Amino acid sequence: MASINALRARVESSLAGRIAAPFAYRDRRVVDTVSSGIREIDQLAGGLPRGGLTEICGPPCSGRTSLLLSALAARTAQAEVCALVDGRDGFDPAAAEAAGVRLEQLLWVRCRDIEQSLRATDLLVRGGGFGLIAVDLADIDPKTVRGVTLNTWFRFRRAVEDTPAILLLLEQESNAKTCASLVLRLEAEAAEWLTSCRPQGRRYIKHDSADTVLLQHPEIELSWTWLLGGFGVRAEKLHARVQPAKEIVFAGGPPQTVDKPEICKIRIEWSEPDLPKTG
Repeated sequence: MASINALRARVESSLAGRIAAPFAYRDRRVVDTVSSGIREIDQLAGGLPRGGLTEICGPPCSGRTSLLLSALAARTAQAEVCALVDGRDGFDPAAAEAAGVRLEQLLWVRCRDIEQSLRATDLLVRGGGFGLIAVDLADIDPKTVRGVTLNTWFRFRRAVEDTPAILLLLEQESNAKTCASLVLRLEAEAAEWLTSCRPQGRRYIKHDSADTVLLQHPEIELSWTWLLGGFGVRAEKLHARVQPAKEIVFAGGPPQTVDKPEICKIRIEWSEPDLPKTG
């Protein structure tokens, strides 16, 4: 017994300053969560967990940026200071402000490569004081991001544990894996196109990779003008090692879901503009 206590004391001394109480039991199953700003995502995942790493992955045009802006808008609306590590300097402040993000409460760190992004993230998670730290690596080559060691993601996760911070990681592929408290994958679905036509002036067209389907009035002549009417996003919960401490309350009631509880579908639509009639 004396040798075990001596070994334990030696390990704790070696890890002092890096890992607090390494032998203390940590029940991470129940955590505080906050809204992502999208109620379908909140119902699917229970919100974004504080004190943990949330990974959002998906191909281009799958809704990653929309989810990022919604989360930033939700946190800055609650007077929280947020930080964005922009891996390839692709952030659009005008679009973020239009989405409801309060730019005066956002620290924008503009990076050129993954090395700068990881160093900036390390400084931010250790410095503290942020309600949400978003790391956008989605525009960096997936092969490069794949080369980041698992130890890096584990270090980031431990740095935000027992803090109110949310660490949000955006990539094309899931790389943090078990180091993440929550992993969501987004995929784009078929778009709907709005076209001006006669005599009604409008018609919807559903387009996917296989064909184009006319949804109404096939006898009406088409115009050359096609406008985007909306598109769908499919979200899937790949991994979750936490349980929300409380339910997210939805304004207007919960959204509709599909058969599988790990999947939700989001529809983003544009209001119909006043289109000129074709002559």
